[in-house]
Amino acid sequence: MKRLGLDIGGTKIEAVVLDEQGNVVYRQRYPTCKENYPAFLNSISGIIQEAEKHVSETLSIGIGLPGTPDPQTHLIKNSNIQIINKQHFVIDITELIGKPVAVANDANCFALSEAIDGSGMGFHAVFGVILGTGCGGGLVVGQHLLTGPNACSGEWGHNPLPHYNPQRDGITSRCYCGQDNCLESFISGTGLERQYHQNYSKHGKVPDIISLVRANDVTAMQCWDNFLDQVARALASVVNLLDPDVIVIGGGVSNIAELYTSLQQRMAKYVFGNSCGTPLIAAKYGDSSGVRGAAWLGHQKINQAFQRNKEDANERYGASGN
Repeated sequence: MKRLGLDIGGTKIEAVVLDEQGNVVYRQRYPTCKENYPAFLNSISGIIQEAEKHVSETLSIGIGLPGTPDPQTHLIKNSNIQIINKQHFVIDITELIGKPVAVANDANCFALSEAIDGSGMGFHAVFGVILGTGCGGGLVVGQHLLTGPNACSGEWGHNPLPHYNPQRDGITSRCYCGQDNCLESFISGTGLERQYHQNYSKHGKVPDIISLVRANDVTAMQCWDNFLDQVARALASVVNLLDPDVIVIGGGVSNIAELYTSLQQRMAKYVFGNSCGTPLIAAKYGDSSGVRGAAWLGHQKINQAFQRNKEDANERYGASGN
């Protein structure tokens, strides 16, 4: 069975179909419908139907989106697509198309993709990191996502910056989530830009700052050096808590070669025991990891359902000797 993945973003939706070997056999992009919730649901249904029509077969279906289904209420929470918050999206889309759908946070899908056939392939415990406009993450063990009873596994971006020091890191920064000094406020791309302006009275986007770093601009180099130290502190806290076999980094910041030069060495200063052997690897599939992970997620759900049915049948009929 081929696998359909949808990566739903705030402005666009990407649909990809993977074959059994993980090759892309279909790809299409659509604008995200945010008019109202019923229209959003119908648009997703239409995208799925179009993909199935193109490949002429039934597909497993996985969806990655900003936000996540709450395990207790099953309502979507924490999404920047406001019309889907507090909605039973998983139930509604399943009923609308009449087949099972797996849904997860987009950062979790990124991590799953990289663990299955990306830069984390072959590692048992993979921590996927997104350093882009925001700061997200996901944890995959044995090629299966860990989500937890609060659906917060991997949400390291909303932990406080370790070893925060206002003289080094600047004044307290209030995150949109309501907490102070979240990692996202510092080690995301927007966090770097904010600090460059707030702490050094300079203006510039990430590419501008990096260009100045490469030109040996003293102010940009100082800002970048402190940014690297913040990333090292943040990742060291992940190692101290989880000690994953590999950390795979995606998002726009992951494309900066200078990120990797001294990061592992910097992390060692904050890792318990003052040494760090954790590999730090850039994502293999880049921006496509999210949609690929969604496709793998849907396939896993179908396989898990099949396995449960098989075990139920064995228990029911095996005990009778038939």
